[in-house]
This record gives sequence, structure tokens and C-alpha cells, in this order.
Amino acid sequence: MSVGVSLDQQWARIRGRLKDEVGEIAYRSWLQPLSVASMTGGEVCIVVPTRFMRDWVLTHYADRIRALWNGENPEVHSIDVIVASTSAPAALVADNDDRDDPAPGRPAERFESRASFASPPAERRPAPGGDTAPAASYTSASYGGGASDESPNAVPAILEDRSDLSAALDPRFTFENFVVGKPNELAHAAARRVADATAVTFNPLFLYGGVGLGKTHLMHALAWQIRKNDPNRKVLYLSAEKFMYQFIRALRFKDTMAFKQQFRSVDVLMIDDVQFISGKDSTQEEFFHTFNALVDQNRQVIISADKSPSDLEGMEERLRSRLGWGLVADIHPTTYELRLGILQAKADALQATIPLKVLEFLAHKITSNVRELEGALNRIVAHAELVGRSISLETTQEVLHDLLRANDRRVTIDEIQKRVAEHYNIRVADMHSARRARAVARPRQIAMYLAKQLTARSLPEIGRKFGGRDHTTVMHAVKKVDELRATDPSFAEDVELLRRMLES
Repeated sequence: MSVGVSLDQQWARIRGRLKDEVGEIAYRSWLQPLSVASMTGGEVCIVVPTRFMRDWVLTHYADRIRALWNGENPEVHSIDVIVASTSAPAALVADNDDRDDPAPGRPAERFESRASFASPPAERRPAPGGDTAPAASYTSASYGGGASDESPNAVPAILEDRSDLSAALDPRFTFENFVVGKPNELAHAAARRVADATAVTFNPLFLYGGVGLGKTHLMHALAWQIRKNDPNRKVLYLSAEKFMYQFIRALRFKDTMAFKQQFRSVDVLMIDDVQFISGKDSTQEEFFHTFNALVDQNRQVIISADKSPSDLEGMEERLRSRLGWGLVADIHPTTYELRLGILQAKADALQATIPLKVLEFLAHKITSNVRELEGALNRIVAHAELVGRSISLETTQEVLHDLLRANDRRVTIDEIQKRVAEHYNIRVADMHSARRARAVARPRQIAMYLAKQLTARSLPEIGRKFGGRDHTTVMHAVKKVDELRATDPSFAEDVELLRRMLES
């Protein structure tokens, strides 16, 4: 450890590493509330607000925290976790649970219930409904670390303000700012119908599509429009992660009745990314009953996910069936025309003058998702404003060189083989077989040619992906396809079509 590096600074770096490793949701739920109290004789004292959290940290994160701290400071040989005692003011515990940057260094007399990170993980047993949690979460009298059920202030002191449960809506995500094209026209039309309807039409409305295609934009637009049409309607919009987190808190606090009342008294319930509760049995059970209760009361339910209800793995069959009851609308990957329209709309919003050839270049090159497309546009506009250079195709390629390189690498040989096999109505297995019939050999040569053109793989690597063929076979295929393209316009058109399909 370098001279002058405090315990707080070490802990800050360790927390940063943990956040990167476990993700934002897990970090905020289980690791953010931790704080460091002291180090004595090579033993670091970590403070947690509850026994439940202590058991969870011991079970899931103990080994990694110990390893990270030893790497940060070799003098640390052991770590203790200490739970805040009931003698600490309730407000202190609640504040630590929700604070963005928990401050270390609490007085030792405020803590109780030590547990070493080197000790065996807490005994685990199924929570009601099947989710697994540390046993302490159901034997502890309250989340406050030892208070009895009769303690009137134990739960209210820690529960978050339920009046602010709904997630904040992004003012940019409205129907007016949503660019409609063939891939998303059904989802957009369904969302508009539900938002403007005076009576429940489709229940539930289920929107699904890949990452960055506009699901969240439509969800926010729905919420804005419903509130605009009728400010008195209670609209609750949140992610599936937060729904699960609230349910877990309700179990800890023995406050499930308040939880049920909160979610079943709304006019419109909107859950984003419902695939997150796949495999979470007790959360699914509660969501199932909440869903049924709202539908029975003719309240609107709107769901989004990355897959259709029938394809959600780890979801109970009865829940998948309920989710598919109403209207299921998918958002397909963007087309070139839609990407160009989105870029033009974004450029207008930024009040930036961008040459059409730059927008066309971006629409052609960045095909993965809309977020990445908009991010690229923001980068080149910011670069022009900060550096004072006009936007051109050359500066765009310079500023986005890393992003463009990443997108160029995204076409894989497996994708090429699958697309070519579908186009010529043969099996993908024929790409690896020894069959030499022209109906199989010619598509195989085209796939080799496209692999050479669209990927960075070497000729020997391409040959291995085609049944272990020699690199000279790939060279012959490339030469043959080039000759046929030059003499057969229909063949050349086929190859060009496949290339565009793979790049888009």
C-alpha cells in the first residue's frame, strides 16, 4: 500500500471494482449500503445495516471482497462484517440503506452481531414461493437487525417512500419523438391505441424486441400520453428488477399487505424488461396474482421484454399464457430506411447541420441498435462543437473508428452459413459436408467468398469452419465466385443481396 492511501480510498476502489463486476442492480441492492469502519492489526471491519444483508454478503460476495482487498492492501489478512445494532437510531439505519456514498467510520458501540468473511456461508433455504435467500431473512424479527415484531417503528423507519415508487420518465421519450418504420409500426400503433383509449382494449399489451430497438421509448411514451389524457389515472411504471426488489423488501419487513395494496390499486401497471424475473419463482408467483387482480378489475397492464411470452425461458407456463392473452407486438431489427429516418430526426432535434452522406454512412455502418446509432451521432456533433471542425465523412470515420471497427467485426461465419443456406434452401450441415453436387457446392463457395469479404478471418480459419477444408479450397471458391459475378448478372445480384442482408 502506498503511503498516504487511506482506508476509505482503498474501499472506494474496491467498491468500484465490485460495481463493474456484479452490475448496477446487484451493486445498489447488496453492496452499496456497506461501509468500512476501521482496520486493526490487519483486520478490516465492514458495516452492514441488517443481519439479512450480512448473511447475503457472506454467501455471495465474501470471497471476492476478501480477494480484492488483499490485492489492494496485502496487510489485510481478514475481514469482519458487523451489523448495526438496535440501539442505533432508526433514521441512521434507513439513511445508510439508501445513501449513494455511505460514509465509513461509525462508532463501535453502535454495532453488534459480528461475522467473519472467512466463516462458512449462511445456511440457505427456499423462501416462500421458491426463491432462495439466507435463512436469517425469515428468522430475523425485522430488517432493522433484531427488533421484535411488536416494535412499532422498526419497519416504517426503513421502508422507502412508496409514493415515489414509479420510475422517472424521460421527457425525450414521447410519441412525437418516436420514428415509425416498418419494423416497429405494429408496436407503435398498438401503443397509441392503448394510450388514447378510454376503455381497456388489449390486456395486457406485450411489447418485445431486441436491445436498443425502442421498447423503453414506447413504454415512456405510453405513460406520458396516458397521464396527459387523464391526469387522475394512477400510472405505475417500473422495471421488473424494481418490482422484485420491492417484493423482497416486503418479505423482509413482513409488509406484504402494503406491497399488494400498492400494486393492485393502480389504473395502469407498466413493467419494463419482465424477462428479469425468469427463474425467480416467488416473485413470479406474486406478479402472477398481481396481474390477475388487475385484469379482473379491468385495469390496464403493459409489459415489455426482449422475447415473446412463449420464448421466455424460466417463466412459469401459466404466466407465459397470461402474458400472451392480449396483444403481443414485436419490434423487429431496424432497416436502413428506418435508421436513416431516426438519424435525420435526431439531427433536427440537436439543431445540427450534418451532410446527408454522413447520415447515410452511419445508417449503413451501425446496424446493431438505435442507442448505438444515436450515440454515434452525439459523438460526431460534440466533436465538431468542441474542436471547431466541420462534420464530414472523413472526420466521422476518424471520430468513430473504434465503433465502426466493432460493427465491421460483427458478421460471423456461422451467420453467413445460416443465411446462405436459407437463401438456397439447403441445410447448414451441407456447409460442412463432403457433398460436391452443384446445388450444395455453389452455395458453399458463395458462403466462403462472403466469409472472406465480411470477416477478418484468415483463409485457413475459414476453411476449418467449412468442414476442415484446406485454405486452397477457399482461394478457389473466392476466385470462382469472382468469375461468375463478372459473367452472370443474376448470380452477381444474388451475391450482392446476401452481402447487404448480412451487413444490415
